[in-house]
Amino acid sequence: MYLMRIGAVGAEKPVARIDDHTYVDLSDVVSDFDESFLGTGGLDRIRPVVAERLAAGSVSRFTGERIGAPIARPHQILCIGLNYRDHAAETGQAVPDEPILFTKSPNTLVGPNDDVRIPRGSTKPDWEVELGIVIGRRTSYLDSPEEARDAIAGYLVVNDVSERAFQMERGGQWAKGKSAETFNPAGPWLATTDEIDDVLALDMWLDVNGVRRQDGNTKTMIFDPYVIVHHLSQFMVLEPGDLINTGTPPGVGMGFTPPIWLQAGDVMELGIRGLGAQRQHVVGPR
Repeated sequence: MYLMRIGAVGAEKPVARIDDHTYVDLSDVVSDFDESFLGTGGLDRIRPVVAERLAAGSVSRFTGERIGAPIARPHQILCIGLNYRDHAAETGQAVPDEPILFTKSPNTLVGPNDDVRIPRGSTKPDWEVELGIVIGRRTSYLDSPEEARDAIAGYLVVNDVSERAFQMERGGQWAKGKSAETFNPAGPWLATTDEIDDVLALDMWLDVNGVRRQDGNTKTMIFDPYVIVHHLSQFMVLEPGDLINTGTPPGVGMGFTPPIWLQAGDVMELGIRGLGAQRQHVVGPR
């Protein structure tokens, strides 16, 4: 299934995407795609509903509605840094022995086509196309990466927008450069795991103002999604709906010589094969 939330900010309704033109409305049987839904077997409950309504022709057409993030605001957003060998090389940093973990404020989550706002005092805003993992059940102390497969609800596109001066030059934790409002566009849909044949063979890309900046593939991940979930489960309890951003391939702004930073008026377009595409306008500080 491909789950989406469409409608105005704060009033999104849950639907199942059928194709680019049609969807099955689930708002009468699901309040939201959130922790409660995922943690109580919601995916299994709605599968027959979607099948029945599709067979009966009970579908609706997209009419230009705003697309929200495909999940409600999660309990936490966890992020993995330097998780692509070729990205580590472009930044001149060593390949890590264990996943590098940082957090991102959950209120950074926005829709895939919502504006990205440069924060006050920013001098080095940057982009990062990433594969996102959504956790499907309460998870801790997994015995092996293989067990992590059953803990994952699905995958989605995320843009891990960053402010490099805040992140690298202000001391303390990376979270300061990652947690400005609008810094985590997500979607357009959440693809359940059965829709992805090989999560380590997904092409991913990002353009800025029509110029290709990132062109990668999940095959160059250092730690795959199952290793990441297993690893994190040793240190914390993962809740249903938690979002994990799994790192970015080469081509981020700070990797160019000289670096290229986002500016108000820029347009970012990005996507991952099978998971859809995003488009964001960059706007200035409030």
